[in-house]
Amino acid sequence: MNFFLDKDHYIDTDVPIDISLPLSASENNPRAWYVDSPKFEPVRTEHYTGSVKEGGSVNFRNVFFNPHGHGTHTECLGHITEEVYSINKTMKTFFFKATVLSIEPVLIKRENGDMDHVITPDCLNIPSNCGEALIIRTLPNQEEKRTMNYSSTNPAYFDVSCVEKILAARVEHLLVDLPSVDRENDEGALAFHHAFWEVPENPNFTRTITELIFVDDSIEDGEYLINFQIAPFENDAAPSRPVLYKLKKVLN
Repeated sequence: MNFFLDKDHYIDTDVPIDISLPLSASENNPRAWYVDSPKFEPVRTEHYTGSVKEGGSVNFRNVFFNPHGHGTHTECLGHITEEVYSINKTMKTFFFKATVLSIEPVLIKRENGDMDHVITPDCLNIPSNCGEALIIRTLPNQEEKRTMNYSSTNPAYFDVSCVEKILAARVEHLLVDLPSVDRENDEGALAFHHAFWEVPENPNFTRTITELIFVDDSIEDGEYLINFQIAPFENDAAPSRPVLYKLKKVLN
């Protein structure tokens, strides 16, 4: 079905582009932050077994996972504040104009000799009409991102100086195919998180960060409409399914 956004643009709602990573009870499930794989386990009590295969009438399983460590998730400032604000309460609208941007982090030598892949402001060629959501695809875009265990791998991250450029573009929702916008081992500083949400000086309750997405190579850089589908968890972060729709021009 075609849905007209304005007199010049429309989307085809029958052609969604899912950029989330699914959650599965598998060693191949992506993970980070030293968590084990998710677990899906049938409920077993003296009254019933939640598995049809084991003789139960229905499949009725407990799911054990961590929103931050086990796949695509959207988080609010409650991730870094003493009070755990809920993404379910801070995010009120779910459709935004979005831009997909492919970038290649640069290799930087740290003072201690470590070599890091870092996203710097020079990497970010953000268009002036970016929209509220910025979707970052890091290059090279390996398929291994779908199944990667990022723990102790020092993945690419954003230099905190990127925040000024991102906010100047009026971005409210940042989506990345990384386990974090900050360095894996930064001694708890989380400098980018703090700067993006302006914590503690001027806490921003409307901005979000979505991590561990996957933007397939078939998805072109450019303008889209994004629909955030977020599980209603009363938590700082929740599993999410961001879905893109290609903006199409109306032919007069």
